[in-house]
Amino acid sequence: MKKLLFAAFAVAALSSIVVCQSRSNAEMELQLRSLRADKNITLTFDAGSNMSKLMAVADNFPEAEASRANVRAMNFAIGFLYLGQTLERAPDTILLTFWVLSKKPQFGENNSMTVFVADEAIEIGDSRYTARPRDGMEYLNFNLTREVLTKIAANSNVRFRLGTAEFKFTNDQLRMIANLMLLSDPANKK
Repeated sequence: MKKLLFAAFAVAALSSIVVCQSRSNAEMELQLRSLRADKNITLTFDAGSNMSKLMAVADNFPEAEASRANVRAMNFAIGFLYLGQTLERAPDTILLTFWVLSKKPQFGENNSMTVFVADEAIEIGDSRYTARPRDGMEYLNFNLTREVLTKIAANSNVRFRLGTAEFKFTNDQLRMIANLMLLSDPANKK
């Protein structure tokens, strides 16, 4: 009986630790300043909606890769929203959106994504796709799990297939993803 009571107490104590691990926007801003080399990450708060947004916008993929994919340029943004000015828990999924500039839509028919990390091929699936032909823009939205993003951020050679086109994340893009993953975890106060 004592063992059962001790186990219940231990679980309750650990649960309270997990619940108490949160980080205010002010604390996140301090950590973000220490990562200022990564100027592409922003934290904003909208008082009207009482929502905070942590977002990173990557630089374009190399011109040679864009040209092989028959697009003018491509980059991506990654981020998430949370209620208030305190991040209570790490998000389970994070939105990744590719912004594609092209003369005519390239990914309307085939916009599935597969990520190649080490020896593993991770099928992400089809995007939520939107095109604005008059602006020459395509938007491909994916909800990626924290687990997949952590794998991407932990490797230095990550490729992906978008439709039939192949791309490789640059070192700066991988570092930006890793920094966003650190910031999005309230338990990580480094």
